[in-house]
Amino acid sequence: MKKYNIAIVGATGMVGNKFLEVLTERQLPVENYYLYASARSAGSVINFMGKDHTVIELKKENITNKKIDFALLSAGGGTSRDFAPIFAKHGAIVVDNSSYWRMNPNVPLVVPEVNASDALKHNNIIANPNCSTTQAVVALKPLYEKYGIKRVIYSTYQAVSGAGVAGYNDLVNQAKEGETKKFAYPIFNNLIPQIDDFLPSGYTKEEQKMIDETKKIFNNYNIKVTATTVRVPVVHGHSESINIEFEKPCTLEGIKEALANTKGIVVIDDIQNCKYPMPIYAEDKDEVFVGRIRLDDTIESGCNIWVVADNIRKGAATNAVQIVEYLISQDK
Repeated sequence: MKKYNIAIVGATGMVGNKFLEVLTERQLPVENYYLYASARSAGSVINFMGKDHTVIELKKENITNKKIDFALLSAGGGTSRDFAPIFAKHGAIVVDNSSYWRMNPNVPLVVPEVNASDALKHNNIIANPNCSTTQAVVALKPLYEKYGIKRVIYSTYQAVSGAGVAGYNDLVNQAKEGETKKFAYPIFNNLIPQIDDFLPSGYTKEEQKMIDETKKIFNNYNIKVTATTVRVPVVHGHSESINIEFEKPCTLEGIKEALANTKGIVVIDDIQNCKYPMPIYAEDKDEVFVGRIRLDDTIESGCNIWVVADNIRKGAATNAVQIVEYLISQDK
């Protein structure tokens, strides 16, 4: 069996650690792993798959002197801007978790359950979508195929881990001492209806990402999409209320059947017994959980669904690893 060399950039960060966890579980055919981080973390040792790996400083000469087949990047947009082209130029296929490459028309934006074959159109760089977009489009895909979609309204309830370690620390520290460093306002016992900076339109960058990325992933720029994104005092797991208007007539039974028969989706929708998805169910899981499924009788054909997933795992690390798995499966 052919074996590959994989680089992990940002290996000491929150998503980087999750990369290592997912890779350990999935056991890809890999000969060498190279773990990269900033100069501050270089030289530290990470035990991974029963072997000690010395963290390598991320700089050009430490990339060009190795044969790397895949590079998983999760170290911010500036790092991706500067280093993704270096990895790509020297033969690696980059799967990037930052927002930097997502809307580049020459870079595929991929969720394997939705548009895996787009990954084959790469020029050695593939973008991972925003974590909130990823779980949404997994849930939308079977409904899009069955009924077509005219309009989507997203309302998100996003965990502090989506803001990285600093976001997580704000919630933990505020619960004890009331101190805020990452967020503009207290997040403990509060909701913040702003994720990322505001644009002239009044939308935030996070909201605009969901709008633009949904259209690109489905390769359908006629879908009308709007979004409101909110940070909530939950550690792991983004939750989303999604209202969908279809092109074709729908039935409640048909919607539930399409969702339940889709790999990667777990339907929890037993309102008689108050069973529905919650972040505590999704934590450390790869699946997208869907419930509160009901028709919207204010429009001709539409529904509401509630979608929950682990934003660090499925929303970032697992999705990127799944892209690599798919490319390996096509390397014949």
